[in-house]
Amino acid sequence: MLKTSTKQSVSLEEETKIIIEEARMVLPGIQTLFGFQLIAVFNNRFQNLTGTEQAFHFIALLMVAVAIALIMTPTAYHRIAARGTVSRQFVDLASRFLEWAMVPLMLGISLDLFLLGRLILNNVALSAAIASIMFLVFFGLWYVFPWSKFHEPAGNCDR
Repeated sequence: MLKTSTKQSVSLEEETKIIIEEARMVLPGIQTLFGFQLIAVFNNRFQNLTGTEQAFHFIALLMVAVAIALIMTPTAYHRIAARGTVSRQFVDLASRFLEWAMVPLMLGISLDLFLLGRLILNNVALSAAIASIMFLVFFGLWYVFPWSKFHEPAGNCDR
């Protein structure tokens, strides 16, 4: 027998705190990834990549930088434009920025996975397949799964 969970409404202030905390939880990992991406170009093995593959790494680095910018935008907006006030508009805006940040993040990670696979496996097709599968895993877990739960009939999921 499946156990159904109950939904509980939270205040706008609590929802704002949750969104800011979500951004705070994700940001350190993304910043660490960004740091490792920056260091990679100084590694001797980086020279083993073709010019195109080095450009892919740069694109991956840019994608992670865009993700960082998107994740940090709600906090900056909250401090500068909203002056610390809480509104439905801010909550919706912050949610969208966090949602959008996952797209460049999964692209950047997938590109770097391809490059690492190419260096380790020395097989372009296998590396591309692995990176593509991981992209689909990220997309499935970060978008399809939440969207499917959001669109389930009431009582079947937590919203």
